[in-house]
Amino acid sequence: MRTIYDIQQLLKRFGVFVYVGDRLADLELMEEEVRELYRSQFIDIKEFQMAQLLLRQEMERERGKRQNLH
Repeated sequence: MRTIYDIQQLLKRFGVFVYVGDRLADLELMEEEVRELYRSQFIDIKEFQMAQLLLRQEMERERGKRQNLH
């Protein structure tokens, strides 16, 4: 797992499609869905940790873009 697209494909395997229309909100919702998959033992610790890392990096990137606009 190396990209946000990979995380979307992981979620899709479990019937989870995330699109709110706001990139940051999408990422936050994906983070919660990944956490729930891990809690339910559908994904292992390695997948969980990598997904969390990628999502948090992308959220920081998105927040940085938004700050530069204001």
